[in-house]
Amino acid sequence: MVNLETEYLGLKLKNPIIVGSSGLTSTPVQIKRLAEAGAGAVVLKSIFEEEIAYEYEKNIATKETGHEFFEYYDYFDYKIKEQNLEKYSRLIHQAKQETNIPIIASANAVSPSEWISYATKFEEAGADALEINAFILPSDPSKTGAEIEAEYFEIINQVLQYVKIPVALKIGPYFSGLANSILKLSQTGIKGMVLFNRTYNPDIDLDSMKLVPAKIFSSDWEYILPLRWIALLSGRVNIDLSASTGIHTSDEVIKLILAGAKTTQIVSAIYKYGPMHIEKVINGVTDWMEEKNFKSLDEFRGLANNSSISDPAFLERIQFMKYFGDREDIL
Repeated sequence: MVNLETEYLGLKLKNPIIVGSSGLTSTPVQIKRLAEAGAGAVVLKSIFEEEIAYEYEKNIATKETGHEFFEYYDYFDYKIKEQNLEKYSRLIHQAKQETNIPIIASANAVSPSEWISYATKFEEAGADALEINAFILPSDPSKTGAEIEAEYFEIINQVLQYVKIPVALKIGPYFSGLANSILKLSQTGIKGMVLFNRTYNPDIDLDSMKLVPAKIFSSDWEYILPLRWIALLSGRVNIDLSASTGIHTSDEVIKLILAGAKTTQIVSAIYKYGPMHIEKVINGVTDWMEEKNFKSLDEFRGLANNSSISDPAFLERIQFMKYFGDREDIL
């Protein structure tokens, strides 16, 4: 029999399938259903400081109180934040009661003080770990890459001062020196990193000629981005790497473990096919391992990473060369 157990952030998981932060993990009932379907762990839906601020502004807009009542506004802001944090803490507590799998809290804040507030509250509620959902889009032309990247270190340093539970950092790929940044971030005291954050992207509706949300669900080919970077870095950093985005079937899970991932996070495929899809993915991994005579994940984890392959340059090649360069029938 094969053993699918793995360790991530110091937590023991029965398998490497984590349901990523999403609406799927926003209620105790849904989380229990995911656990029963076989999930190794769940990352709760992120709590966003910007959403709390929006709720505050929306509520204030409906009030008739004059602008001179500043103390009222401050109190109202405080109450909304407290209510959201209490609700999230109850979710953590109930999820822990309803399941026996690791529950990972997730937060996205703007100000350093809020990161601390969220992290300490979630630890008190019983979260097994914290995922810092800290994607910063480098869209401000007045900021250098170094200045933007410094914000990640500030967030991590603030959080690690106040919590003892393991912390993972979830990032996007937009860094001026991605490999170097990941290496330095891995040395801060965090226990893991999630590559990569699937971001909101705009599209344009040709009829209205206005901006609209682009496709929300990932495509199954998008796994190739985290695969490249996990394969490049898994043998060079001393923290756990978790793959996210484009993971739909057992094939992607197997490939990313071969690249060196400790775990894989699935969301879009469960939205499309339901929680029982988790069992199908697990069975697919099990069947492949039996076919290849692997008894555990550790036996094949990293066999295709930068440290293991005979031609590491293959991972760093970014231009099509002989594979397509001599094709005259492409167009």
